[in-house]
Amino acid sequence: MTEQTATGPLTTEAGAPVADNQNSETAGRGGPVLVQDQLLIEKLAHFNRERIPERVVHARGAGAYGTFTVTADVTRWTRAKFLSEVGKETETFLRFSTVAGNLGSADAVRDPRGFALKFYTEDGNYDLVGNNTPVFFIKDAIKFPDFIHTQKRDPYTGSQEADNVWDFWGLSPESTHQVTWLFGDRGIPASYRHMHGFGSHTFQWTNEAGEVFWVKYHFKTDQGIKNLTQAEADELAGKDPDSHQRDLRESIERGDFPSWTVKVQIMPEADAANYRFNPFDLTKVWPHEDYPLIEIGKLELNRNPENIFAEVEQSIFSPHHFVPGIGPSPDKMLQGRLFGYGDAHRYRVGINADHLPVNRPHATEARTHGRDGFMYDGRHGGAKNYEPNSFGGPVETGRALWQPTTVSGTTQETEAPSHAEDNDFVQAGDLYRLMSEDEKGRLIDNLAGFIADVSRDDIAERAINNFRQADADFGKRLEAAVQALRG
Repeated sequence: MTEQTATGPLTTEAGAPVADNQNSETAGRGGPVLVQDQLLIEKLAHFNRERIPERVVHARGAGAYGTFTVTADVTRWTRAKFLSEVGKETETFLRFSTVAGNLGSADAVRDPRGFALKFYTEDGNYDLVGNNTPVFFIKDAIKFPDFIHTQKRDPYTGSQEADNVWDFWGLSPESTHQVTWLFGDRGIPASYRHMHGFGSHTFQWTNEAGEVFWVKYHFKTDQGIKNLTQAEADELAGKDPDSHQRDLRESIERGDFPSWTVKVQIMPEADAANYRFNPFDLTKVWPHEDYPLIEIGKLELNRNPENIFAEVEQSIFSPHHFVPGIGPSPDKMLQGRLFGYGDAHRYRVGINADHLPVNRPHATEARTHGRDGFMYDGRHGGAKNYEPNSFGGPVETGRALWQPTTVSGTTQETEAPSHAEDNDFVQAGDLYRLMSEDEKGRLIDNLAGFIADVSRDDIAERAINNFRQADADFGKRLEAAVQALRG
């Protein structure tokens, strides 16, 4: 293999030099991401088209239908109709997945789990596309293709390479918190039923009066947390690659319907500007002592899909599928996903993917002026396909789904505004110190076993140093464990 050498500046596909490959362009410091950011759009669009026909990420998955039931009055915070009264039920479809593996990979692996939930509401579909962790590896979507490339197969070896993984993580200290989660006890759930789910991002809720609140979603498993050790997972993955999918299907078949208690954290809009760290940073959690969990509902899965391809593989979820009373935040990862997911679906499934039974609204009807294209079913007949028209076509409501966000400043590639505790390591250290000695020991063993596989000492040292920054004991024990394995 020939060693790669730098021969000039990083460029766009058109050859223009790239000034900043770390930060996407925003409307003012901390404002929404701009469509005019050529590099962001180019990277995300190119990334979405790298594989066909399976998903580039989250290819391996399982799904089920269910019901969400409201258990508490939340109308003081949001005007979303499906949350409007206690006892109200909404049909749902939930797809679980692993992130990095392909369609034929095993379920019992160390990897975040996707937790993508579709609410079939009377105001259209609301998609909450989250994970089984409350944080993520990066905070800006412009780095997402780079990150996933390190988790996928190396272009030369055709295998996942420890060098690539730890080179990126070591050079991206913001990943330290999520990596600590991933290599801890919860890194390999025993089943999809025995793990929590999170919206992960911060979202906007708006009430009837137009007041804005920032919200985070938590889905707490009623089955209890249950995990696998690395040794248990290695054995199970070899014996039954379909373990998690099988467990979910069989539990529903026997009437043992899995459920989650749904809770939220609520932050008044005014709190965000002076909160001790950036509340829109996906690598951070909001401590519960600052914003306690508030129970709002119950999610139950009670019906299996009839056809995996039609209902699980062809299902699509997009963070831009909002309903009145719910909207986005300035979270830069979320902002990129608002484009990236819809673009992936249009490429992978087709421009009319929303017409498929699993994806179309169940409690209302989609009324658009979109026509033709691959898989178009002719549902509109001879109706006019433009607006405005005088032939009785659908018209705009004049009321936005969410409240606007105030921005100021110049358009530029920039990091989000800095808050008092915006540190890449503090929450990873907090998480480590919450663990028991046994949990710490397993975390160290899991990390050391992977870091020891890298070929260069500088990559290993840089990776260890991030954990040393989080907690001195964490770094010291990890360094000793890696040295023991590397000899």
